[in-house]
Amino acid sequence: MANRIILGLVGLFLTLTAYAGPQIEQWKTEKGARVYYVSAPELPMIDVKIVFDAGSAQDKDLPGTALLTNAMLAEGAGGQTADQISAAFEDVGANFGNASQRDMATLSLRSLTAEPALSNALNALNLVLTQPEFPQAAFERLQKQVLLGLQAENQSPRALSVRAFYANVFGEHPYANMPIGQAEVVEQLNVKTLKKFYQQYYVARNATVVIVGAIDKAQAKSITEQLMADLPEGEIADPLNQVSALTEAKQIQIEHPSQQTHILMGQPGISRGDPDYFPLYVGNHILGGSGLVSQLSNEVREKRGLSYSTYSYFRPMHQQGPYQFGLQTRNDQTKEALEVMQATLRAFIVNGPTSEELTAAKQNITGGFALRIDSNSKIADYLAMIGFYGLPLTYLDTFKDKVMAVTAVDIKSAYEHRVHPDKMVTIMVGGKAE
Repeated sequence: MANRIILGLVGLFLTLTAYAGPQIEQWKTEKGARVYYVSAPELPMIDVKIVFDAGSAQDKDLPGTALLTNAMLAEGAGGQTADQISAAFEDVGANFGNASQRDMATLSLRSLTAEPALSNALNALNLVLTQPEFPQAAFERLQKQVLLGLQAENQSPRALSVRAFYANVFGEHPYANMPIGQAEVVEQLNVKTLKKFYQQYYVARNATVVIVGAIDKAQAKSITEQLMADLPEGEIADPLNQVSALTEAKQIQIEHPSQQTHILMGQPGISRGDPDYFPLYVGNHILGGSGLVSQLSNEVREKRGLSYSTYSYFRPMHQQGPYQFGLQTRNDQTKEALEVMQATLRAFIVNGPTSEELTAAKQNITGGFALRIDSNSKIADYLAMIGFYGLPLTYLDTFKDKVMAVTAVDIKSAYEHRVHPDKMVTIMVGGKAE
């Protein structure tokens, strides 16, 4: 009997601890960079991610600047060529990466914690971060690659629809521009422009540093001070203006020689930290975010065979990112497929989810949550989001509880107030629909 009680208590303990998120510690460096750290001693590895408020939303009148600036960082730095920098990481088994999105630009490193591998990897990262040289030959090569990518967009119905969607949903807001830029602007960019962008935005106070791995807090503090030491303190990027709500519906047909039509429909959605985030997130999981078992998939694919797949998702950012619906269908089915998608959305706003759908959605979301934080790199990605968007340190700890607390009334109320099917942008790219 006593053994059964002990086993029961152990099982209860394991159940409770399984729901606990990683222990996050937060501080600022001497120069004002925000640091988020999680000790993960299980593997002799470290993940470092440095995030700057330096995405394409800061491009202003020169779309494509943020992407090219970020891409140039490892093309030559501190007297080292791109090949030498790459070799410095590879020689110690480290992985380096960099990327630029709408809100943020990132540099990332994964390394062994053993010496001298860690020191060598951090030195190489520090070189790329603080001493980029922006060599002219590398710039011309990357500029040409971007221009070729922009040319290829003209052959892609998907790319054309996405560009038109963002332009029409966001209008004059910086989110309207694609991170890759516009050909006529990219052609005019130069190294001087990229250096100016780097000097303004790649500064300590505009940085969020994430460290996850088998090092203690003292080591983490030493590493972050080392990484920020040679960056100027600088200033935080100016906040973005709010996204304007759409005042009317807009439908745009772009003819393209293809057998299928790509349909994108949507409106400005939610920002990170939005008070309606969880009702809208769970509601969308039921409506169009859960793959083949969603309402949209059931109505569009299963009942009518109008599309192989259809989806909807929120993309929250600093300001309201898009709430986007999409599908592909035969040209002669375009009108019907769009009408079914619109009708399904309207019915969901009026009726909300059933109790069975809500229960299944909660189980699906919370049941798969452990897989979202089952590696150091995934935890680092979450920490970057938490730090960059100023979310509470308890975000991962409370995620499941907040999902489970959502009611059908919450979802219905949030959709009624936040989603407006009569004021959406609809983009159709493909052959002329009959």
